[in-house]
Amino acid sequence: MPSVPPQPAPTATTTAATTAAAATATTNSLPAPTEPRRTAFAEGFDQLRAAATTEPGRLRIIGALLAALVVAFGAITAWQMTDRANAADDVVNRSQPLSSDAADIYRSLADANTAAASGYLAGLQEKPAMREGYEKDIRTAAAKLVKAAANSEPGSTSANTIAELSRLLPEYKGLVETARANNRQGYPVGGAYLRAANEMMQQNMLPKAEKLYQTENQRLRDDYADAKSFPWAAAALGIVALAALAWAQRRNYQRTNRVLNHGLVTATAASVVVLLWLTVSHTVARAGLNDSYDHGVRSLDVLHQARIASLTARSDENLTLVRRGADTRTLADDKVVDAYEWGYDQQIDQLGKALDRAADLADDSAGKKPVEDANGFMKVWKDRHGIARDDNNSGNYQAARDRVIGAAKEPTSVCFDNVDKALATALTHEQNEFKQAANDGRDSLSGLPTGAAVLAVLGAAGAVLGIGRRLSEYR
Repeated sequence: MPSVPPQPAPTATTTAATTAAAATATTNSLPAPTEPRRTAFAEGFDQLRAAATTEPGRLRIIGALLAALVVAFGAITAWQMTDRANAADDVVNRSQPLSSDAADIYRSLADANTAAASGYLAGLQEKPAMREGYEKDIRTAAAKLVKAAANSEPGSTSANTIAELSRLLPEYKGLVETARANNRQGYPVGGAYLRAANEMMQQNMLPKAEKLYQTENQRLRDDYADAKSFPWAAAALGIVALAALAWAQRRNYQRTNRVLNHGLVTATAASVVVLLWLTVSHTVARAGLNDSYDHGVRSLDVLHQARIASLTARSDENLTLVRRGADTRTLADDKVVDAYEWGYDQQIDQLGKALDRAADLADDSAGKKPVEDANGFMKVWKDRHGIARDDNNSGNYQAARDRVIGAAKEPTSVCFDNVDKALATALTHEQNEFKQAANDGRDSLSGLPTGAAVLAVLGAAGAVLGIGRRLSEYR
């Protein structure tokens, strides 16, 4: 048996080489790494870039962009004009009526306070009509508060103010009834109750009613601003769409020598109609809303101020005789005057200034005449009040009382009633002027949102068909 030659012992170098060979064999047996999968966006971009290298591909891209621009123009126009139409509708049907209701709440409360003082002065001679006027004012204020509460947002400033007024109204009425009951029995304490009722009205209720009026007026101004703001986004997009359509038609003419492409012409015409409709309707709406504000809202605001001043002046005139100088006021020159006489002078001056502004704002004879009548009645009122003041200052209280509440031949109560009636006529006229102008402005926006959407679809279809006509030439 032949002998096997001895094998040499493995060395460190041999072992390392064997290990490296094994590792290499293992590595070679693994699958080769793959590249990460590309995103759909990247693949789509590559396809779009590839399509742009051919004329049919470029036409498809142009058609898609034109259709998207026209549709976006119509959608933005419909959205923005819907917002403005809704704001104009709020001006007519919500914010302005609520502003008028807030003014009516103030007027009713002030008139009720005046009627309460007049009834107290009349005492046992109080006429049923005088009492009914007071009750009517209280009912009107309560009904307007309920309506305003239903239309206000829960938790808002207006809602909180309305809740406070609703709480105070029964308390005020209770004080007036207590004063009236004591007065009819000849108890002087009735005057203290009437004074407490007047202070509640003057220092608490009327300021809250004025705050409500100012809040609703601010909401009215906000609605006006929203309705009149120009739709810049829609107009800018319309110009871009028309520029793109013009470029596409010029490009088509340069490559085919064809002057018109019916589809692109249809898309251009639809876009032009929407842009012109947008511009004209908004211009007309803005003019109508401006007119309703300048010759409606502003006049109404001044007339409400005049009516409030006349009511406050009448209340101060009555309370001068009720309190008989018990309440005084120290002026800047340290002169002490009767607080209610001083208040009457201040309010009658405010009335005169408000009537002057109202006459300037009235834009027709039907609006000027009742304001001029009120001004004439106010001047007579001042003259008769001066006579009653002289009687009171000379100690002839009964004569002064008769000249104020109606027992005399020409009492100041008649002058006040005439002023109030003239102002009511002016308010009715200006309210109608507002409604007519505001309705005209609002109506000019009607139909545009729907029309813009329909014309945008028509324009987009025209753009697609126009480009499709060119594509058919490559098939």
